[in-house]
Amino acid sequence: MEWEVVIGLEIHAQLATKSKIFSGSSTAFGSEANTQASLVDLGLPGVLPVFNAEALAMAVKFGCAIGADVNKVSVFDRKNYFYPDSPKGYQTTQLHHPIVGMGAIDITLDDGSTRTINVTRAHLEEDAGKSLHEDFQGMTGIDLNRAGTPLIEIVSEPEMRNAKEAVAYFKKMHSIVTYLGICDGDLSQGSMRCDCNVSLRPKGQEEFGTRTEIKNVNSFRFVEQAINVEIERQRDILEDGGVITQETRLFDANKMETRSMRSKEVANDYRYFPCPDLLPIVIDDDYIAAITDTLPELPDAKKQRFMDEQGLSEYDARVLTATRELATYFEETAEKCGDFKLAANWVMGELSAALNKNEVDIQGCPISSSNLGAMIARIKDDTISGKGAKSVFAALWNLEEGDKKGDDVDALIDSLGLKQVSDSGAIEGIVDDVLANNASQVENYISAEPDKRGKMVGFFVGQVMKASKGSANPGMVNKVLKQKLDEKC
Repeated sequence: MEWEVVIGLEIHAQLATKSKIFSGSSTAFGSEANTQASLVDLGLPGVLPVFNAEALAMAVKFGCAIGADVNKVSVFDRKNYFYPDSPKGYQTTQLHHPIVGMGAIDITLDDGSTRTINVTRAHLEEDAGKSLHEDFQGMTGIDLNRAGTPLIEIVSEPEMRNAKEAVAYFKKMHSIVTYLGICDGDLSQGSMRCDCNVSLRPKGQEEFGTRTEIKNVNSFRFVEQAINVEIERQRDILEDGGVITQETRLFDANKMETRSMRSKEVANDYRYFPCPDLLPIVIDDDYIAAITDTLPELPDAKKQRFMDEQGLSEYDARVLTATRELATYFEETAEKCGDFKLAANWVMGELSAALNKNEVDIQGCPISSSNLGAMIARIKDDTISGKGAKSVFAALWNLEEGDKKGDDVDALIDSLGLKQVSDSGAIEGIVDDVLANNASQVENYISAEPDKRGKMVGFFVGQVMKASKGSANPGMVNKVLKQKLDEKC
């Protein structure tokens, strides 16, 4: 039987507020366990939550960015369940009246095609604490520093049909929230994570199959792997005549398997009801308009501008705008050197290769955009050759932190002896010496058929470059050689 895969994602993005959603506790990452949990976060009797208005502004900003319906009235609900890392016994979230309603984003697939994926909703809620198992033999430790951290949960329609589409969607959402500045997008710290809902149905069937939810997947690679593993697991069960159990599962990247965590609850199991401690949130058109006015240039708009104004290809523009940090680095580099296409070649080529080889991201790049731009400018004005530029790049990359040589690219070029000789008189003198010292090769050139002379010039170019110790401008060398050799013919 031919199966159709149905995928929907629930993305949790931690909002970049300095304090929690209902208390003044810090949201900073990495503090000692249980040092950032107030009485409100602990759920002690008699405490009352106070809503963080900055979290509201960030949620509305997200809704405006994806062209979604921003609801003027939204309501907080209590989602009741018992779990050790939720001391209150419930989570404050939004069910029937979320802050953000229907919206949509476009994703670009590997073949360059574009798909629109609809967003069902995005609602505000508080994060839970964290259960720690590794450091407690036979016990579980609870760290409540994360409890009460503000999140938006972004729920897609079940419109993705394979793992690569799901990854493209996750990446696009990551790009949007980081461009907006409402989430740092650090997957390793759990600032952004994803629940993957996966089901299979016979091809052509309209009714959905039974879905499973893969909980808390925190990397693009793991999203693809987890979904593909789960697809195979469900296909094997269905083709053997079995049935899929609706449940929550965990992905084990080491064993490349998903395993059952708990049966999947439905809304009634959580006994939702409006939170009695929080009034409905009411906003107006002026508030939404004011938030809209603060929107930055988003990735799709920046990509289009790079294509329209700077002549970059669709592929190059898409790669260079994938993250806010890369787009900023590239644009600063291009403005410094005055050539967007040459900057794109270096950022996507030499720089990207070095980042991958050294397993660092653009934020950890040891070469500043200013220095890379200055180096590229010296390629443009023929101060250094393309080959020499690679040596300058390597030197910039390997400079010790604080080394002042990196502050002056021209001084670095001089210290490396890579400055090209572009003085026509100096080059003519070297060429004359080379031709005089290689008279037999010159005679061979003169007697050769005109269509064969082009290949023979390479010998003379090599001799000139050797004589100049590689400092002669190759373009000028070729020009002077051709002129002098043709004069002899």
